[in-house]
Amino acid sequence: MEFVNPLVGEPDREMEKRLMVQEGDYLAVFNSAHRVMKAESLLKSRGFSILLIPAPRQLMTDCGLALRISPDIRAEVMRTLEQEQLQPAFVNRFVGGLYRNEEELCGDN
Repeated sequence: MEFVNPLVGEPDREMEKRLMVQEGDYLAVFNSAHRVMKAESLLKSRGFSILLIPAPRQLMTDCGLALRISPDIRAEVMRTLEQEQLQPAFVNRFVGGLYRNEEELCGDN
């Protein structure tokens, strides 16, 4: 999918980078919009570079939102959410064009 800047009629690569889920990114999905927004606020207040995005249809979420987390901060983010008792309902990773549950990834490199 290509995002085109309507003002200049050219592809907007910065917008693509900010909105698209990149290979290897994690998506944390919560049971409610309230919890995902609370988690976003907490994580941003602690300096984590995460992004609240519409959840992809493939994930079939109740609240329709997810947090995009880069692989390099995943462990710290999950530890912080656990400490604050804000664990997501599930976490998927975008690998090979598919959203795969963490349990499916055991043993993958």
